[in-house]
Amino acid sequence: MRPEALNPLFAEVQSLEGVGPKVMKPLEKLGLTRVKDVAYHLPERFVSRHAIADLDAGSEGEQVIIALTPIEHRAPRPGSRGPYRVLAQDAAGNICALTWFGKAAYGAKKLLPVGEQRWIAGRLDRYGDMLQIVHPDHIEVDSAANMGRLSEPVYRLSEGLTQPKVAGLVEQALARLPELPEWIEPGQLAKAGWPAWRDALRLGHETTNEKVRDRLAYDELLANSLALLLVKAEGRRRKGQALAGDGVLRGKLQLPFALTGAQTRSIAEIEGDMAQEAPMLRLLQGDVGAGKTVVALNAMLIAVEAGKQAAMLAPTEILARQHFETLRKMLGPTGVEIALLTGRAKGRERESILMGLMDGSIQILVGTHAIFQDTVNYRDLGLVVIDEQHRFGVAQRLSLAAKGRRAPHTLAMTATPIPRSLTLAQYGEMDVSRLDELPPGRQAIDTRVVGQDRMDEVVAGVERHLASGQQAYWVCPMVREIDGVPDLADIAAAEARYAALKERFGDAVVLVHGQLRPEIKDAGIERFASGQARLLVATTVIEVGVDVPAATLMVIEQAERFGLAQLHQLRGRVGRGAEKSTCLLLRGSGLSETGRARLALMRETQDGFRIAEEDLELRGGGELLGTRQSGEAAFRIANLEQMQKLLPVAHGDARLLMERDGGLTSPRGEAARLLLYLFERDWGVQLLRGG
Repeated sequence: MRPEALNPLFAEVQSLEGVGPKVMKPLEKLGLTRVKDVAYHLPERFVSRHAIADLDAGSEGEQVIIALTPIEHRAPRPGSRGPYRVLAQDAAGNICALTWFGKAAYGAKKLLPVGEQRWIAGRLDRYGDMLQIVHPDHIEVDSAANMGRLSEPVYRLSEGLTQPKVAGLVEQALARLPELPEWIEPGQLAKAGWPAWRDALRLGHETTNEKVRDRLAYDELLANSLALLLVKAEGRRRKGQALAGDGVLRGKLQLPFALTGAQTRSIAEIEGDMAQEAPMLRLLQGDVGAGKTVVALNAMLIAVEAGKQAAMLAPTEILARQHFETLRKMLGPTGVEIALLTGRAKGRERESILMGLMDGSIQILVGTHAIFQDTVNYRDLGLVVIDEQHRFGVAQRLSLAAKGRRAPHTLAMTATPIPRSLTLAQYGEMDVSRLDELPPGRQAIDTRVVGQDRMDEVVAGVERHLASGQQAYWVCPMVREIDGVPDLADIAAAEARYAALKERFGDAVVLVHGQLRPEIKDAGIERFASGQARLLVATTVIEVGVDVPAATLMVIEQAERFGLAQLHQLRGRVGRGAEKSTCLLLRGSGLSETGRARLALMRETQDGFRIAEEDLELRGGGELLGTRQSGEAAFRIANLEQMQKLLPVAHGDARLLMERDGGLTSPRGEAARLLLYLFERDWGVQLLRGG
């Protein structure tokens, strides 16, 4: 149950005046379902307006306030998608068109009666020979109402909402802000020059002041750090089991390569953790091809040598099957019993696996979410390995950890290199091992940037590649073409590219994207993995978890539309076998400086950790690490610059609070609890209560 002090903020958004069913839909699209969501819906930017006496005094692209008198309404022809225009004149007789598209035009006739002067606020642009204001921000009878809007917040909208509507809801939400106890020490608050919480939230809707935004970002980062530390503390409170293997099974492994220094170091760190009674919670960060699977196998064999079982969780069935086959081959000389459990396992096959887990005859289990299910029980689970960790939420990790008699050790893995400065944001509750060197003999991927205007040459090159018996990927930014949306109309679509390539190569081509049913998607990847299909056309759905050593060519269309981390992961789908591999980055025309720098870096290096750091510098803002999975809240306030600057501070403060200042039961800790709810990290409080 949440503290009573937060009740006004957790009231449903329908409790605000003017929120009916029609307004509720676009609010839900923006994630604004409670009063607190509206209060934290900060402006994306602020617009400054210039009051002008007549149109001659304004400039194109300028935000203006001007008195205009409507002289004619021009509705589009019936059935036409044309705009609704109102011609209006200024005091000097100059004409301007006030223009609306779609449903937004409905109120124009009522708001702008012919012959009656109105004050208009909006952006002055030109359409042909005529000045126009598209979708005016404000239409008022009285000039005094507009003069106060010379500087105005601009909020992110969804269809059906207007800036004035959102501003009105924000005003109501801010009026309900309760008095909350301060969770930041007064000395720290004064030193940073930050306002109090309630003042900061109000000022956040009025100004771009850096100290105001930093205060709110710090709160969010502190909440995240506290929640992750609670997870770590909870793991350490649970009774674990010290596991020490005798090395017999590991000694029987016949690896075709020598371990790298980074692999040896990581294995030693994991072995040291597992030898402790406190359950291990470690993240293994490894670049594409750095050999995470071998490190994970060594950890699983430590558990088996100690008489326990190990389970490996993968996010997709394809990846689970690939891990199973790879591990089964490496485990051959050891005699260790390994099994695969996915949603496809039915009847006797499934019953046999469940019995083997319960009696301990199955020592290692590889699977998908199926291994979370209540019906899956282990005789003695000692280690959980979670691959592609970012696909799973904290709650799912805890669910699997609860399968053991005692808390099992947990090793999470990710192939997405994360800048060191940001690791705390997502993995603050974990110790981290990094595989920052590639196994010897791994060939560099020949990466080239090619103009989109050379498409015919590229397709001819793909044809020669397939004719030589090799396989290739072709990746597009979107699934299908979207007409009528200028920003999206020219984006390459996988369905259209598949149709064109299939016409040329026939059944050698297969299509895979995220909107296909899972069984169809898996069947397509299996056709490619087995060699029945030679060319796989896809979206970024193949970014991780597709391992086809025979595929030696990657074509990424409109590569400038992808982030550096994505490009690096996609490129990592090739170069996995003995043959030389090539990655072609097709660039469109009109490349931005940032886009040019991204593609140049891709040509220059294959170091994923360097790419991650450079990507951070090039982006300079935006959401950390893409979309959060499994219902965990994303960072909605803190941007990347603030994370770099404030994360170490917030994490250090959270650690001090938990370890030295009385934890969340102290007066300041009680105040800090409120943050866990405000920023959707309330599973941290549930852990604190043992829930």
